[in-house]
Amino acid sequence: MSKKNKKIINVVYSTNPNFKFETENTDEEETKEPLKQDLRIFLDRLGGGKMVTRISGFVGKTGDMEALGKILKQKCGGGGSVKDGNILIQGDHRDKLVKILTELRYKVKKAGG
Repeated sequence: MSKKNKKIINVVYSTNPNFKFETENTDEEETKEPLKQDLRIFLDRLGGGKMVTRISGFVGKTGDMEALGKILKQKCGGGGSVKDGNILIQGDHRDKLVKILTELRYKVKKAGG
């Protein structure tokens, strides 16, 4: 396990030579293959009437989700971000995203209203 994946918690000073630090494991789940992913596409309205297309349900590493988000932003020609386990694309791109994700062999559904 690398140092990046270990997080030392409750650090205390000890004179005991056999003292072990408590560690918290921050390993992420392995990324499932596209056919086993179950993605949902939502349309959220922000303040000021702005719309954001939100994709949730991705199971896997953050790096893989960011790579998918980058591909989707490029194909939709819009901005966006990846945070809190969701991919956010600026604007209403639900139909386009369903088509793109289906071509990439993801199982996807439009959800919410």
